[in-house]
Amino acid sequence: MTDNHKLRRQDGIVTGVCGGLGAFFGISPWWFRLLFLILMLPGGLPGFLPYVLLWIIIPPKR
Repeated sequence: MTDNHKLRRQDGIVTGVCGGLGAFFGISPWWFRLLFLILMLPGGLPGFLPYVLLWIIIPPKR
């Protein structure tokens, strides 16, 4: 796996999780933001918890 295709947080709106996921999968980060927003609708926890876990797990861009 090349250094360009590693999962890293990007410089983003909040923590860069959606930007990193978008860069890794080659799609717009907007779709991941929409997904987390939809997951937050049923009470917040289904969207907030995975986002925080990904924020902790995914290393920042160097």
